[in-house]
Amino acid sequence: MGATGQGPQQVGDGEEPQSDDEESTAVLRTVGKVIKMCRERQGMTQAELGAAIRYSEEQVSSVERGRRAPKPAFLEAADKALEAGGLIAGLQKDVEEARYPKKVRDLKKLEAQAVEICAYANHHIHGLLQTPEYAEALYAMRRPTYTVEEIDRHVAARMARKSVFERVPTPLLSFVQEEVTLRRPLGGRMVLRRQLEHLLEIGTLRHVEIQVMPTDREDHAGMSGSLQLLKLMDGKTVGHSEAQLHSYLISGTRDIQVMEMRHGMIRAQALTPRESLTFIEKVLGEET
Repeated sequence: MGATGQGPQQVGDGEEPQSDDEESTAVLRTVGKVIKMCRERQGMTQAELGAAIRYSEEQVSSVERGRRAPKPAFLEAADKALEAGGLIAGLQKDVEEARYPKKVRDLKKLEAQAVEICAYANHHIHGLLQTPEYAEALYAMRRPTYTVEEIDRHVAARMARKSVFERVPTPLLSFVQEEVTLRRPLGGRMVLRRQLEHLLEIGTLRHVEIQVMPTDREDHAGMSGSLQLLKLMDGKTVGHSEAQLHSYLISGTRDIQVMEMRHGMIRAQALTPRESLTFIEKVLGEET
């Protein structure tokens, strides 16, 4: 991933086609070969397998060629129809991860190595704190528009990253949210209400701190935009920053020092974690 190099390194494009992802393509091709092998062992044609599992011949062909990521229902039905004994159904986790955008898989790998994650979000609720409905609303409003399948894929990928909250040993997680992100009703008032409730729930975890940056602050160190710092098990610190179409990993010593300094000031200028939970409760009350 090049996380230990100097300076910013692009790790993904928000609009990157899945077919351009060599790692993902290799996984899907392997899955397709396994399904084809099992099908031919049973002496079935693609059309016959499709009829048995209620999919078209074209869909079976696309899966076997690695051009389509099969859904769990497809894998389970194919496993049963081809008497694969769990060989095909057992590929679900690999297929699901292959469906995630490359930049998400790269970031998820870093988060799995982190002992501490510090983030500041200024436009919307940070990805690790989002509910599925909130994340879906964000992807649904993207332009150019995503298809329903692409939205589902991105939401599933974002939710998979939330496994960092359940990891053992648990990393320390700290988030600073701009006040406006708590009030902007992305997806509608009910989606926002559930998102605020989720923040209050997560904010009670002992290894999680959520702070709010009030809009009325006259001094603000976060004017350059959102940022994220991941402190890894090997002692290194990696920064993560997103722009319009690209996502970057930052590891240059000077750049990391600047990001750490800015984040430290942001946390100092924000409300304390306890004050912040009280503030979120207040905003939630206003949404009733």
